[in-house]
Amino acid sequence: MKVFDAKEFGSTLKTRRKELGYTQKYLSDFTGFSTSFISELENGKPTIELEKALRLANMLGLDLLIEERGKK
Repeated sequence: MKVFDAKEFGSTLKTRRKELGYTQKYLSDFTGFSTSFISELENGKPTIELEKALRLANMLGLDLLIEERGKK
């Protein structure tokens, strides 16, 4: 799946969180991130902190791949 913006990234995290049966509160307790940060991230707030976003994706078992367009 290609993610083109913060909204799609957040939606992907939210979907995965729900698949795993995690609540935002659980993630907050586990990571130390506020529930408001997790909510803003899931809702596509464009001013999120990248390091935290990547850590949360990793915790949910999601890998991010960056590659040049047109290359396979």
